[in-house]
Amino acid sequence: MRKPFIAANWKMNKTVGETGDFINSFLPLVKKVKGVDVLIAPPFTSLGVARQLLKDADIKLGAQNVFYEEKGAFTGEISVEMLLSAGCSHVIIGHSERRQHFFETDEIVNKKTKISRKSGLEVILCIGESLEEREDNKTFKVLESQLAGSLKDMKLDGITIAYEPIWAIGTGKTATPEQANEAHAFIRKWLKEYDRGSDDIRILYGGSVTPENITFLISEPEIDGALVGGASIKPDSFAKIVDGTKADSTD
Repeated sequence: MRKPFIAANWKMNKTVGETGDFINSFLPLVKKVKGVDVLIAPPFTSLGVARQLLKDADIKLGAQNVFYEEKGAFTGEISVEMLLSAGCSHVIIGHSERRQHFFETDEIVNKKTKISRKSGLEVILCIGESLEEREDNKTFKVLESQLAGSLKDMKLDGITIAYEPIWAIGTGKTATPEQANEAHAFIRKWLKEYDRGSDDIRILYGGSVTPENITFLISEPEIDGALVGGASIKPDSFAKIVDGTKADSTD
């Protein structure tokens, strides 16, 4: 059975001080929760304080982006080695906001994923269709194209897939559990055809995940957790989402 995985993507939110306040408030809220992997991906500037405050907690530290070269004259970019030295175990790659605002193609996503896995960083690889593509019945075609391009010439170990329908990110709209599970089932079928040993790959749902809908989403057989945006920047709401995965708890 795949272990549930709940990841917080804070995006461009929280200063160093605010990060410390969040973690100090959040940790007591989840100290009794067992049986679920939890990750926090703060801004680059907060990785240091997050690493320090999470050092005794069973919570993973991730980054929101990485560059595809090892080093060099790439002003403003962050390398894999920098992330590893900052204590990161994971990195989010291919988020729709990176694809939309920074014009990242599947080829770029593939290069970032390859260098991350080569260096030992685990990857949360994001894919998802737009509202127009869904309404045109192109969801599966888009997902297949993104998977094939992003994972070209790669093994699947150390990779988690995050299905994030673009029309549900930050809009308040959420795919129904049935819609999300259908997309997840398609992704899992594709992964199995790509690599027969892919049964253990976790597929997360992302898109306006809240404490109110997480239980319904996680109850679907192909949904293994969530990549949480807006609801992850408040300690109480993110703690409720972690707790809502039906993970074991101790009294």
